[in-house]
This record gives sequence, structure tokens and C-alpha cells, in this order.
Amino acid sequence: MAKGYWVSVYPTIADAEAFGVYNGLAGLAVAAAGGRTVARGGSRVVAHEAGIAERVVLVEFDSFEQAVAAYESAAYQKALAELPDGFERDFRIIEGLD
Repeated sequence: MAKGYWVSVYPTIADAEAFGVYNGLAGLAVAAAGGRTVARGGSRVVAHEAGIAERVVLVEFDSFEQAVAAYESAAYQKALAELPDGFERDFRIIEGLD
């Protein structure tokens, strides 16, 4: 079965304190859903073409369905509610290759 991934790119984080609240709750929700953060950072990104050299997060799940269910979970929805107004990110759930 192919794994599932959350891929997030954050062009800007205007309110680091509010983002910290979201990040703490999101980390708990991801762990409860069986997700594993495999990459997170912004200090060492090499961006090409239209890439954004900002914070990038990659979370791995055992399946695509598990990744979707984690996003839809009450715990993650609680985390999303903590994002400040005007928050911007590029977030995708993708299926890995077998």
C-alpha cells in the first residue's frame, strides 16, 4: 500500500506566537493519527524555479487514506482553528509511490 504525505510550504509566518500554538496542537494531532514528521525546516532550503525558500514540512503516514483522515480529525481541526487570520500556506495531501 502506498504511503500518504502532507506537504506544507509556508511563504510567510507573520505571527510566530499564534503559529506556535497551532504547531503544538498539530504535532499532537499528527502523532495521534500515526503520522511522522520526516522533514521540517526553513534554514536549509534550496529553491529552484518558482520554489519558495521558506519553511517546508513533510509528514508521512502509512497510507493516503490515513493522511486524509488525520487532516479531517477533530484534533487537527482544533489545531487549524488556532491559525491567525490572513495565515498563508500551500498544503497538499499526496499519495506516495508503491
